[in-house]
Amino acid sequence: QVQLVESGGGLVQAGGSLRLSCVASGRSVSGVAMGWFRQAPGKEREFVAAINWSGNTPKYADSVKGRFTISRDNAKNSLYLQMNSLEPEDTGLYYCASRQGALATPISSLYKYWGQGTQVTVAS
Repeated sequence: QVQLVESGGGLVQAGGSLRLSCVASGRSVSGVAMGWFRQAPGKEREFVAAINWSGNTPKYADSVKGRFTISRDNAKNSLYLQMNSLEPEDTGLYYCASRQGALATPISSLYKYWGQGTQVTVAS
């Protein structure tokens, strides 16, 4: 069993930056892919970014490419999301997730463990 806890969310003005963190406990996540997803009010949860077990070849949703950077520190069992040039459309509850496979994927059903989420609100 893996427990995931996100932090770093908050209220920021459009154009600002935030860095989300996710710490895993219960078991090492160094050998598995991890990802970030978000859900805006009244909308379905959507893929944001994912990274494979080694930290190479990250995947991003088109809407965040060039603005967000996903990274991980396997020694700290942690996942990060650096978010720059934030837009009001980025507002939502951001979830960290880990899967049992090693390769990154945007498919949410392939992720087994999920955190409770951290709220990001971008004011215009």
